[in-house]
Amino acid sequence: MITATLGVKLASQCESCGGELVRDVGQFIDRGRLWWGVEGQCQACPNAWCEMDTGPAPDDIRQALLIKHGPARLHLADKEASLVPVLRALREMQHLSLGEARLMAADLQEVGLVGTSVEMAYLAEGLRNRSVTVTITPLPT
Repeated sequence: MITATLGVKLASQCESCGGELVRDVGQFIDRGRLWWGVEGQCQACPNAWCEMDTGPAPDDIRQALLIKHGPARLHLADKEASLVPVLRALREMQHLSLGEARLMAADLQEVGLVGTSVEMAYLAEGLRNRSVTVTITPLPT
């Protein structure tokens, strides 16, 4: 089972007091599931919270991770391989319709899928569980 973690600290202004709010945001794989999390704490007042959930990260978290760590590309190692197991894995993991899975599989076969390294590791694990050989390549930032 793959484990992957990616995080970044972000600073902004606290809405409660105007002090510095520090958020530690991240994305990780735990027990075969994709998770995201946020821990925030103001440096000047008691404003603090923690939040986490499974599935795709909110866009602000994703963007912060992509800016800090750069994107990764997932692609099929054998572009001539059958797409049947790819479709099954994508539908299962992403809860896609058959049409949506076909579009995503075509992208995976042609140019690859791009996202955070954790998102690509999560998809790669599901595809490998279906005996689909894939590779992940970091993209230049």
